[in-house]
Amino acid sequence: MRSRNPVFSRRGFSRDNGYAGFNAAPQAGGPAVGTQANPHGQGNPYAQPAGNPYAQNPYAQQDLQQGAPPQAPAAGRMTIDDVVLRTASTLGTLIVTAALAWALLPVDDANIGRSYGIAIGAALIGMVLAFVQSFKRKASPALILSYAAFEGVFLGVVSSVVDNRIASGAAMQAVIGTMAVFAGVLVAYKAGWIRVNRRFYGFVMAAALGFVLLMMVNMLFAVFGGGDGLGFRSGPLGIVFGIVGILLGACFLALDFKQVEDGIAYGAPREESWLAAFGLTLTLVWIYMEFLRLIAILNSND
Repeated sequence: MRSRNPVFSRRGFSRDNGYAGFNAAPQAGGPAVGTQANPHGQGNPYAQPAGNPYAQNPYAQQDLQQGAPPQAPAAGRMTIDDVVLRTASTLGTLIVTAALAWALLPVDDANIGRSYGIAIGAALIGMVLAFVQSFKRKASPALILSYAAFEGVFLGVVSSVVDNRIASGAAMQAVIGTMAVFAGVLVAYKAGWIRVNRRFYGFVMAAALGFVLLMMVNMLFAVFGGGDGLGFRSGPLGIVFGIVGILLGACFLALDFKQVEDGIAYGAPREESWLAAFGLTLTLVWIYMEFLRLIAILNSND
């Protein structure tokens, strides 16, 4: 399962753990690349004869011969309920720590410096934990929940600053916007309006890489040159890049849904649901931050 925030390497089933991914080659006995049963060129990772602890799935070879994804036994395999439960746990941890940070770290003139310092420290710790999990072979619930806790502290302070000092109600607007994007992408994905294939994946990754590089250049100019850097995060350009950031987040949600769907279809182990929760959380945080930044820019231009 891949990490979902474009800042991080999108490590997926195709990497070290040998699970399914957009770059996985078709396995012996699996549907051919480009067939209707396998339009993305993905073989069943659990049908590999060597180096795969899940190769003894009694359903795998039979289903592959029929050209359909395997129907794995329920015991020990990831289900949509597992993904929902782990995602709720991860997001719940993030929301609780965000609420505590909002309440306990004031952002008035006397305390904003200390609160900002704590928030930046929490963000750095969360980033390190996210990187560690992104490069681990297996999911670590402790790492994922710790990331959510520290990220929640950062989001709580930042949201409080924007809501109390720039635009009243901005945090709730950003939450509603994030929920709307999630629901919209889910409906579009389930209805087949969004086709997640190799071309879609390549386009999204290229766009995300360009976006992140531009933001890094803008940040460097802002740090060393002062002001708003190249202006990519303020004024009219900031509005444009805010909208682009939200659209990229929506695209990554579609990739997340595809990875979850493939993991369930191919009988991924139940612990993979933690990676699904981790990826969805990263993407939702990305979308929320883009909404919050866009609302702040729109109100600062009033």
